[in-house]
Order: sequence, then C-alpha cells, then structure tokens
Amino acid sequence: MTLLEQILQARGLEGEAREIFLHPDYTQTHDPFLLPDMAKAVERLIHAREAQEHVTIYGDYDIDGLTATTLLIDALGSFGFRHIDTFIPNRFVEGYGMTVDAVERIAETGTTLIITVDCGSLSEKEIVRAAELGVDVIVTDHHNVAPVQPPAVAVINPKRLLQDHPRRYRDHQLVKQTTKAPLYPFLDLPGVGVAFKLVQALQTRLDGLPYGQEKWLLDLVALGTVCDVVTLRDENRTHVYWGLKVLATTRRPGLRALMRVAGVEVGTLNARSLGFALGPRMNAAGRLETARIAQDMLLAKDGMVALELATHLDALNIARRSDQDKILAGAIEQAERMLQDSVLVVSHADWNHGIVGIVAAKLLEKYKKPTYVLQEMGEVSKGSARSYGGFSVADAIRANEQLVTKGGGHRLAAGVTLPTANISAFREAVNVYFLSLKLPSQPELLLAHEDVGVTDFSGIDERLVQDLAQMEPFGNGNPEPIIKIARVQVMQLRKMGAELQHCKLKLRDGQGKTLQMIAFNAEPSWFVEPGEYVSAWFVPTLNEWRGVRSVEGRLVRLERA
Repeated sequence: MTLLEQILQARGLEGEAREIFLHPDYTQTHDPFLLPDMAKAVERLIHAREAQEHVTIYGDYDIDGLTATTLLIDALGSFGFRHIDTFIPNRFVEGYGMTVDAVERIAETGTTLIITVDCGSLSEKEIVRAAELGVDVIVTDHHNVAPVQPPAVAVINPKRLLQDHPRRYRDHQLVKQTTKAPLYPFLDLPGVGVAFKLVQALQTRLDGLPYGQEKWLLDLVALGTVCDVVTLRDENRTHVYWGLKVLATTRRPGLRALMRVAGVEVGTLNARSLGFALGPRMNAAGRLETARIAQDMLLAKDGMVALELATHLDALNIARRSDQDKILAGAIEQAERMLQDSVLVVSHADWNHGIVGIVAAKLLEKYKKPTYVLQEMGEVSKGSARSYGGFSVADAIRANEQLVTKGGGHRLAAGVTLPTANISAFREAVNVYFLSLKLPSQPELLLAHEDVGVTDFSGIDERLVQDLAQMEPFGNGNPEPIIKIARVQVMQLRKMGAELQHCKLKLRDGQGKTLQMIAFNAEPSWFVEPGEYVSAWFVPTLNEWRGVRSVEGRLVRLERA
C-alpha cells in the first residue's frame, strides 16, 4: 500500500468516499431551495427583475464579502437586472455589518431592495429601519443567527438549520437525509458560497445565465472560500477544486493582474496561493484604506486599470506587514505580563484595528491561548479575537454582553466593540468564562499529529509529493498530510533569517539516508545540535532552486527522542 493510500485510509477515505474526495463531481450539487427562505428570496428577485427595481448589494470589507458582492453583480447583470449598486462598508467608518446610517443613505439613492452578503443575520434594527423607508432586505449570510430572525423578506443562512435541527447535524454535516423533511446537507458554506447558491436558485426561474455558465463564477467562490477558512469539505471542497481550474484561466483582468504582482504562476496555483498570496493583498485594502480598491480591481474590465489597482494592493500589503510587526512587538510585551491568564486581552491606542486580527492570530500561535487584540480609540475600543479548540471567542463575547457595545463572529474568530473603561473587566470576565467551561488541556490540540509514520526516508520522494497533490485543495478540514519519523539523527543545523528565527536540519535515518527539514519561525526547542536524536513530524515538499529540484520536509513538530 502506497503512502498516499495509507493517508487516505487513515482519514477514513475508502471506497466511494475516496473517489468522491479525489474527484469532486460538480454535478452532485445540493438543492439550493433546501436553504431557509430561498424560495422567498427568488420570488422577490423575480419581481425586482420584472419591475427593474434599483437593487443595492450590501457587502463586507473582507474577501468573503468582496467576492460575494462581485459574484452577485456579475450574475444579476446576466439575469438582466439593469440598476445594481454596491455598498462596501468602511472598517473605520461604518465598521462591520449593516448600520442604520448606511441604510438611510442607500434609501436616498432610490434603492427599493437591499441584498446583503456575508452579513445581516443580526441586523434587526437596521432591517426595521429599511422597511420604514420602503426598502426590502434579503439577507444572505453564514454567521451566527439570532433566536428570532430579523424582519427581512428572506434570511438565507445555513446556520439557521443548525439552530432549528441541532440533532440532525454533526460538524455542520447532515447525519441522515429523510425524504419526508429534507434538509440542506452541509452548513459550513462561506458568504460567497451562500450567494452562489442564490444564483443557482435563480437559474431555475430566470433566463440569462444558462446552466453551466455559472461555473465561471467559481474563481470568486474559491477565493472567498479559502480566505474565509471554512472547512474544505463537501460543497466547499468541490467549489475550490473546480474554482482553482477556473482561476487558472480566469476572464477577470483584476485577478490576472493580482496573480502577476503576487508572483503566482498558473502552473503552481493551489489553495495556498489564494490564502497566502492573493488573499492578504486584497485584505490589505480594507485594513489600511478602503476595501473599495479591491472591489474595483475585481470589477475592472481594462487590463491596465486592473494592474494599477493590483500594484496598489501590493504596496498596501507591504505597509500592512510593517505596521503588523510593530503592533505585534508591543502586543508581545503586554502578553508577557499576563502569562497567568488563560485568555489574552491586550490593547493600545496606536494599534490599527484593521490589523489587530492578524496580530491576534500570531499571539495565539506563540502563546497557545485565545486572544483578543484591541485598539483604544478614546472612550471606545475595537478589536478582533482568535481562538482554537473548545473555546468560542464569539460565545465569550455574548456571555459578557453587559460589558460590550457589540460583537459577533465565529467560534474561532470574532470582532468586538466595547467601552475602553471596560477592558480590564472584560479581560477578567472572559478568563472567568474560560475556566467555567472546564475544558481539557487546550495547547495539546495545537500539536501536529501524523497521518502515517515511516521508519526511514526511502519513500519520501518526488513521486510522493505528486501523489499527495491529488488531495488538494488543502486547508481547514483537509490539512496537508503529515508524516512522522521517529528517532533520526541530526547531522547538521543551519540557522537562517535576519533574526536567525528559521532553522534547517539535515536528518539521517537508520539506513543512512538523509533528508533536509526546514522550519520557519521555529520553536526554540527545534534548534537541535548535531549528534542528537529526534522524532520529526513533517510535510513533504518540493524545493526548486536554480533549476535543481529536491524533496525536503517542512517541519511542523519536533521532539527530542
């Protein structure tokens, strides 16, 4: 049995499940009308199309929202809607989600129908205000839902089914379908995925986008899905698998330009390219200036205009990294004084709240603790949170709603606004909440675990790397396969990087065969001296330098043997 077969078997992928996984079938799509309120949304949009109403798509400033907005602009245009506007909130003005002020401004333009993407599930007062102004709202979203839905024409959110039928789902997947009361089989769609299902539903009732032509929207779906870090299972895996193929031949000048400035080659395009090259550049616009720059790039028809916008995004991303490094240094300084806390809450007036989410992720990685990072903006502070394991940063915010102005998100990521005077109380409260959960040891959940173990390096070759590529796209829910080898000898240690923060180890197995292992931002304990024996967990990768190809391992865990 090959290593690939062993890994698939270890992940429970055998027989039909194996074939579905390795060869996602786009035609096996789920019925969009099984999503809550889909039929109501379609009927309202048919009426809007007949009357040629003024429709505004209310987006969000992250990639999920931007791709969903662009997708609906494209699709509604194909369906014959002639009056479509967009509203992308500014992180530093409106903040996340709908606001009453924004709704009032949109109503003044003559809009009679708002379609939200990636937001709106908790926007009751904003939707009530829209109704008072004669504006209907269709919500398409995937975030946490309210116990009672806001008074929109339709609230299309897969999470509603989890709330209504908790026993029917496990890990966002339907346990068993029934013919009497069928339910949507998969709930972890991103915002752009929900918008795509709306398009599929509209295809059954409106002309203009024949079946099959919606596949050209999958480049946007793939980008939003990967960058929003939803689980790459079920429809998400299918959308990204085929979306990467569409992206390789994308018709969008903006995405072609962005790949060019990011140095992404079509031949090596994968999910990692989206998450680490294209995504950060697009997100930099909303973090430092306005997400409208990224939106304009996605919508650009002229190649030179697209390249100019993509180049601007690249420059913003460089500035973002510089600001991020400064904030991270200050955040680490504060965190070192809070090592006794189970949950980190750090804040400062000089920290751009557009960047603090990335810093929160870096602190989580360093300290293995859920983290909230806030910018103090006078009497009010705004920030982002990141978590892992059993602690939900969104639930912690809700459990202490008396201390916050607003907040929400997911178990692993959330945003929060609160009075600056409440930061200390909030810090104490979320730590009390953490202890009340009586969770098992959380840091152990971050340890890398092997899919398979090997006794020597003989099978770690270029063929294996090619075999493992069949498991793409990798990401949340489908991580890169990890191989463990026990008790190998360190032959060489090389420290790299401006601060010597990276390490490269040459390891030798019991048969005398060697393999290079590299670790970026390595743990201090990984700098092991030659002669010592270690156990290594690694991801096989292909390194190409000056025309020479070699297989090496990317270290994800190292322990002295």
